[in-house]
Amino acid sequence: MPINITMPALSPTMEEGNLAKWLVKEGDKVSSGDVIAEIETDKATMEVEAVDEGTIAKIVVPAGTEGVKVNAVIAILAAEGEDASAPADAAPKGGAIAADPKADNAVVGSTADAKDADARGDAKPAETSTAKGGSPASSQGTGGRVFASPLARRIAKDSGVDLSAVTGSGPNGRIVRADVEAAAKAGPAPKAAPAAEASVAKAEAPAAAASAPKGQSDEQVRKLFAEGSYEAVPHDGMRKTIARRLQESKQNVPHFYLTVDIELDALLALRSQLNAAAPTVKTEKGDAPAYKLSVNDMVIKAMALALKAVPEANVSWTDSAMLKHKHADVGVAVSIEGGLITPIIRRAEEKTLSTISNEMKDLARRARSRKLKPDEYNGGTTAVSNLGMFGVKDFAAIVNPPHATILAVGAGEPRAVVKSGAVVVATVMSVTLSTDHRAVDGALGAELIQAFKGFIESPMSMLV
Repeated sequence: MPINITMPALSPTMEEGNLAKWLVKEGDKVSSGDVIAEIETDKATMEVEAVDEGTIAKIVVPAGTEGVKVNAVIAILAAEGEDASAPADAAPKGGAIAADPKADNAVVGSTADAKDADARGDAKPAETSTAKGGSPASSQGTGGRVFASPLARRIAKDSGVDLSAVTGSGPNGRIVRADVEAAAKAGPAPKAAPAAEASVAKAEAPAAAASAPKGQSDEQVRKLFAEGSYEAVPHDGMRKTIARRLQESKQNVPHFYLTVDIELDALLALRSQLNAAAPTVKTEKGDAPAYKLSVNDMVIKAMALALKAVPEANVSWTDSAMLKHKHADVGVAVSIEGGLITPIIRRAEEKTLSTISNEMKDLARRARSRKLKPDEYNGGTTAVSNLGMFGVKDFAAIVNPPHATILAVGAGEPRAVVKSGAVVVATVMSVTLSTDHRAVDGALGAELIQAFKGFIESPMSMLV
C-alpha cells in the first residue's frame, strides 16, 4: 500500500511550516536518510529526510506552499514492487491534507536535529508520529508501542516477525525494512517481555488562559483609517509565533521586576586590555584578532556565573515540579528581519569570554540568515535582551517560558555618582531583571541581580 509522507514537527512549538523546496520529483527513488525537501519554520529553514524507501509517486503539496499544518500529507511514496502511478490517481488533490490519526503514516525527520542531539547526548528530537505530539525516542515506545515504518510492519506480518523483539536502525530508533528482513533471516526470536512501567513525573507547561477577550476585528480596525492610507502586510509565521508566545507569557506568567544601576568603568577597562592582548589569526581577509569582546559578551558570562552562584534561580516552572537546571544556558535576543530570535550559549558558565564572543557572532550571523538549527534556539534557562546600542536607558523584557528570568540591559552612559561623600562621574548602565514570580520570588531575584552586579563591577572575577 502507498505510504504517506507528512509534514514533520521540526521543533516542539511548531504547528505549521512552509514547504520551501522539493529536492526530489515524482518518479524519483529515495532511501531512508535521503534529503527530500526544505521546510521553513517560523525561525529557520531545515532540511528533512525520508524515513522509508520507495518511489515518489505523488507530490501533494507543491513547493512554495505556506502554512502547511504539522502531520498534513505532503507526498506519497510507493514501496518497491508497487505501481507508482496508482497512489497518484488515488491521492487527494490540492494543498495540505490532514493526516488520519489512526493511520500508520510514514514521516520525514530533521537530519540536523538528530545529529546535533546525538553530539550533545540529549534525547533526539521527536519524530512526527501518527498522533500529533507523539515523540518516540526508540522503536519501543511508552506503554509497549512499537515504532516501525508501514513497509516494515507489512513485511513483519507476512514473515511472522515479532516487531517487539526487533531493534530499529532508522531515525530515532524506528524499525525499517532492513531490520525486519535481517530478523526474518535470523529466525524466530522469543517474544520480548513487557517492560516494567516506570513512574515518571510529567512536567507540563502552564495551561493557557481559557478565553481572552477579543479586540476589534480586522474590518473594524481598517474602518478607522481612510481607504488607501495604509498598506496591509500579512503576518508571516515568525510574527504570529512571537505574538502568540508573548501574549501567553503576559497572560499566564506573573511578572516581577527588579532594576539596579551598575558601574561599568572597571569592565570597560578590562575589555580594552583583553582585546588589545588578542592574538592574530590568518583569515581569508588577512590577519585578524582571534576575538573581539563586546560588553554584551561579558554580560552573558556574568549572567551565567550569577545563576551558578544562585542556583535556586536557575529553574523552570511546571505545574507538577520545579526544574532545577545543572547548567546556565543563556539565550540572547537577536533582532532579525520580521522579528527576533534567541540563540542559546550552552553551558555559558564554563566557557571563556573569547569562546562566548566567537560563538555569539556565529549564532547571530546564522540567525539573520535563518540558518539556525532548532536545538540552537529552543530551550535555555534564562535570556539577555540588550537595547543599549540603541541608546535605550532602561526597559522591562517579557519572560519567555520555559525561562524563569530575563535580563534587560540598557545603555552605559556617564552619570554623576556619589563616592566617599564626593560627586564624581562614572559610566553607569541600568538593568532590569524580569522574573516568573512562581519560580523566582522577589528576594531570590534580588539575590540573583546582586550577584550579576558583583561580576560586572568586579570583572576580573569572571576570569578565574
